[in-house]
Amino acid sequence: MQNAFTNAERAEVLTQALPNIRKYNGKIVVVKYGGNAMVNETLKQQVMEDIVLLRLIGVRVVLVHGGGPEISDLMDKLGKKPTFVDGLRVTDAETVEIAQMVLAGKVNKTLVGLLEMKGGRAIGLSGIDGHLIEAKQKDERLGYVGEITGINIAPVTDLMEKGYIPVISTLGCDKEGNTYNINGDTAAAHIAGALGAERLIMMTDIAGILRDKDDPTTLIPELTIGETDELFKSGVISGGMIPKVNCCVEAIHGGVERVIIMDGRVPHSILMELLTDEGAGTMVRA
Repeated sequence: MQNAFTNAERAEVLTQALPNIRKYNGKIVVVKYGGNAMVNETLKQQVMEDIVLLRLIGVRVVLVHGGGPEISDLMDKLGKKPTFVDGLRVTDAETVEIAQMVLAGKVNKTLVGLLEMKGGRAIGLSGIDGHLIEAKQKDERLGYVGEITGINIAPVTDLMEKGYIPVISTLGCDKEGNTYNINGDTAAAHIAGALGAERLIMMTDIAGILRDKDDPTTLIPELTIGETDELFKSGVISGGMIPKVNCCVEAIHGGVERVIIMDGRVPHSILMELLTDEGAGTMVRA
């Protein structure tokens, strides 16, 4: 496998990537990371390599992560059964403590460690640090599930200016000191908007938006916000894709140039999206 490419072919690949390297140099790209790409160890290593490589060629990357499966695992080990209302996890005082341990602790520090190991410089933050993500209770039936009321982006920009990759876990807080679990996609959309990011990349477990959810060949490569309205009405965007696309629209209204929904299970999909003309997944734009 090592000799699959000649040196000339490798040089050709780099030359073709050059216009895109130039285009993204100094620009901000927010990556929302979760799902299968996070659980699979090989993919996790590749995602971290991609992020470090982008930082080295001058892209200012911010990594926003969730950790739903890890929260469920720890709840299971502690003998705590999850409860759901309208498909949303009820987060009581004990569950939000578990979420804080998992997200701000285990998951966040693991990702920071991997980025450092791959040659990057990373610092972990949670939405509580510097009141980065301000929130209020979304619905009292859900307990400590938060709705974002404000973003204080200074801690993130300070780290980027010093050459670090900020790694953000999606917890929020209010002025009374309550901690809230925040939906990762929503948090990424708000953070990308506050940063005026060039791109928000949302890594998921499917190829992107499909006209027929059972047929990967029906991938829609590009959409405008207006076209998403039609797809909502016709039922093409349904189920778990509805909140994801709503987050894309929210991010664009917030000032993000383009949002990409892509399959995080494809190796090096971030590099394919940013450094090739083919791209990956579905791009949503104004």
